[in-house]
Amino acid sequence: MANSVQARPAARNSAFSYRGRTYFQRAILYLILTIIAIIVLIPMVWMFLTSIKPKNQLFTKDIQWWPATPTLDNYKTLINNPSTPIISWFTNSILIALIVTGLVLAVDSLAAYAYARMDFFGRDVLFKLLLFTLFLPGVLFLVPNFLIVNALGLRNNYLGVILPALAGVFGVFFMRQFFETIPKELEEAAHIDGANTFQTFWSIALPLAKPALATLGVITFLGSWNDFLWPLLILQDRSLQTLPIGLRSLQGSYTSEYGLMMAGAVVAAVPVLLLYIVLQRFIVASVASSGIKG
Repeated sequence: MANSVQARPAARNSAFSYRGRTYFQRAILYLILTIIAIIVLIPMVWMFLTSIKPKNQLFTKDIQWWPATPTLDNYKTLINNPSTPIISWFTNSILIALIVTGLVLAVDSLAAYAYARMDFFGRDVLFKLLLFTLFLPGVLFLVPNFLIVNALGLRNNYLGVILPALAGVFGVFFMRQFFETIPKELEEAAHIDGANTFQTFWSIALPLAKPALATLGVITFLGSWNDFLWPLLILQDRSLQTLPIGLRSLQGSYTSEYGLMMAGAVVAAVPVLLLYIVLQRFIVASVASSGIKG
């Protein structure tokens, strides 16, 4: 009896010690994450503060975070100057990025489900060949894609920018790995109830894949939104150009409008930040569910 009474305080002390170590480790983790977040946010804060500085305060002897006389002149110049049609550039980028993202999600999810659940001749060999293309640099496809787009008469056309973006392999691989984690018993039950393959995909697999779709959507949107080289080759008309190309035009051979460039960069960053805030819980769920699984 005495031994049992003595064991209880020892066990209680051990539990308190374990909790103390857990709280300490969690505090250290939060501290490290906070430091990383501050390091990541510093350039963004500096970009915004630079965008509201007058031209005579952009370059000073001492580092000046908050401008002495903040102004929105850089934003007004971008919007009102006919030589910098940022509204048109912004609209073009949004339109192209949304169309590319929607089509990539549709095409890649269908292809990924076929590779994950359907049996057809050469499936594994074909999938491995597709994975092999991930190791090839994207620049390698510029000339063939340009020749194809030019032969189809799609230069200076949004379709010339959108269609080549649908041939990515990463989305197929990403979604296939997620579909592999879905229990097959759910789909077998749907087949027993009379559902065909597409109905099973639409009603069972796709709703369960919302976290993976959100993550792939953010990655695709960000890639299309920031794409510079391919739209530069295809879109010659200034009214059709996207935001990255337009912002690049603010940097001349001898002078650069840094205030205007920072204002444009802030405008370019807003949609991506809003998209991440809206889809954050889906992205976290996708990471937690370990969609990338061998």
